[in-house]
Amino acid sequence: MTQLIGALFAFALIAAACGGDDEDEAAATTEAPAAADEMSDDMSDDMSDDMSDDMAENMMDLSGTKVTVFGPESSDEEAGALRDALDHFAAETGIEITYTGARDAADQINAQAAGGNPPDIFIFPQPGKLADFARDGHVIALPDDVIASMNEHWTPAWTAFGDVDGTQYGIPNKSDLKSLVWYKPALFESKGYGVPGTWDELKALSAEMIANGDTPFCIGIESGPATGWTFTDWVEDLMLRFHTPADYDAWVAGDLAFSSDEVSGVFNEVLDLWNTPGMVFAAGGSIAATPFGDNGQPLVDNDCMMHRQASFYAAFIPEGTVFADGSADAVDTFYFPSVKGDQPVLGAGTLVGAFRDAPEVWEVMKYFGSSEYAEVRQRSQTERKGGGLSGFLSAATNQDPSVYQPLEQSFLSILQNADVVRFDGSDLMPAEVGAGTFWTEGTAVVNGDKSVAEATQAIDDSWPG
Repeated sequence: MTQLIGALFAFALIAAACGGDDEDEAAATTEAPAAADEMSDDMSDDMSDDMSDDMAENMMDLSGTKVTVFGPESSDEEAGALRDALDHFAAETGIEITYTGARDAADQINAQAAGGNPPDIFIFPQPGKLADFARDGHVIALPDDVIASMNEHWTPAWTAFGDVDGTQYGIPNKSDLKSLVWYKPALFESKGYGVPGTWDELKALSAEMIANGDTPFCIGIESGPATGWTFTDWVEDLMLRFHTPADYDAWVAGDLAFSSDEVSGVFNEVLDLWNTPGMVFAAGGSIAATPFGDNGQPLVDNDCMMHRQASFYAAFIPEGTVFADGSADAVDTFYFPSVKGDQPVLGAGTLVGAFRDAPEVWEVMKYFGSSEYAEVRQRSQTERKGGGLSGFLSAATNQDPSVYQPLEQSFLSILQNADVVRFDGSDLMPAEVGAGTFWTEGTAVVNGDKSVAEATQAIDDSWPG
């Protein structure tokens, strides 16, 4: 039984740094009204029930119209499931929908927009990029009926990511949950450990584990050119816990310096924990030399008791591992504990934005933000991944939870009930900081090559403008 701390939780690759698609590019065209040939008969029957009566009744005749969609998902499982979901909508509406996926879509869209040949809809991996395109006049503000449709399926905590200077330009269509700790409940129970409800309880539990000869955490931050992003995620989660959402927003915007007491204090909080003797198992010999993906096996092998990582991390846990089924070796998660008693969540995800003003485009945009899209895609992606954890999540409300595995259902509970949600901070900062000095200087302090004061000042100095 998955442990959740109350009701509380924008892939991107932990947005761009932590995952990968198997193909560089995938394209598919849905030709209405045929249903998707690649889906099983049972799946097609299930999906035929997903379109709400109201949506079907209000749909205008759009037969013969075309909509192009471009985005970063390109693997057989992810792009294939996205295509299946669009095939379903094409069969219902008569719209011919083409999806093209490329791992470097976030770079390609710059040239497409500048050259005047963007897709009708782009799947933005970061709110910051959507905001740039909105301010440059490339994407179109959402009409009132599209906003109303979006608001039927998403809470304000999530729609806020598509709001640019008070105008709504984007609709969330996929969610990632980062505020999680992976563990083995049966192992905890056998050793008399309880799930911590606060940050202080987590530190006390860690001290108890060390005293008993157990290693609390598996940690590694190596990730090729993106080395350091795991450290930044810890900082971001704790910034939301030690300080206010307004402080977090000011920090991400560059108005609260890294060298401030607030941010440097969180750096020290993370480092003090990690540097405690006996605290960390690092398979590579040191935290900075251990690939972030190499922590699943030692968790399963009981070399450590916990691993703080996002919902996508199930893909890095050894094949054959069982999740949240109550068995002796099952792996489960609990919510990364709060500091102040509130329940903030660090997340990520994708949003869709439109480049063309046309009825068919807006209908596809509405569908992307609907619970119907989330359910159809989840069913397809689960099947394409062999029936296990799909790797897809959506915080859209009113979904049928039965299309998700039990562990995924616990993620949804956190996602949909979060009262404070903030997007991964490094994804929102200027690239030279968020995907640059924040990573490199963070690695330097983890290695002990620089002090926190030196590293945070260097990050501040790299901020553009």
